[in-house]
Amino acid sequence: MSDDARPAESLIPYERWTDDALREVVMRALDVAATSGLPGEHHFYITFRTDHPGTRVPGHLKARYPQEMTVVLQHQFEGLTVDRAAGFFSVRLHFGGVPATLQVPFAALTGFADPAVRYGLRFQPQMDAPAEEAAAPPAAELEAPAAAPEAPAQVVSLDAFRRRPARD
Repeated sequence: MSDDARPAESLIPYERWTDDALREVVMRALDVAATSGLPGEHHFYITFRTDHPGTRVPGHLKARYPQEMTVVLQHQFEGLTVDRAAGFFSVRLHFGGVPATLQVPFAALTGFADPAVRYGLRFQPQMDAPAEEAAAPPAAELEAPAAAPEAPAQVVSLDAFRRRPARD
């Protein structure tokens, strides 16, 4: 094969199917956390597109993270729900002592990691709008106040978990 030869573009969406299958891993992990809490030292770093259709993030966070945001689910989260039928999860976190509920479509995910076991996934966000977007509650409904946690939520970088491109 010459240097100019490029692989044929597939007419079958293998990459999207693979991402969909790996998103199922995230759904199952979040289901466990929602129903039983996080076992042992497990905790999740979840990176998602804030500009994805259907993502609901309060305005002050959207202004600070206009494209992508990473949240940590460890000790200080509440109200975690997974809605498989609608294709999203929601969770209440506190940022600087201010409560905020985030609603994240699974199609908006770009990364998931559980550093306790050195497990991580990367995704290509699926930027087409989901049909359920119209049924999603407005962002204002997602900001109802709650009791402040002991410590603020963390927004972190996942650079340590990113795959490095192969070198020739």
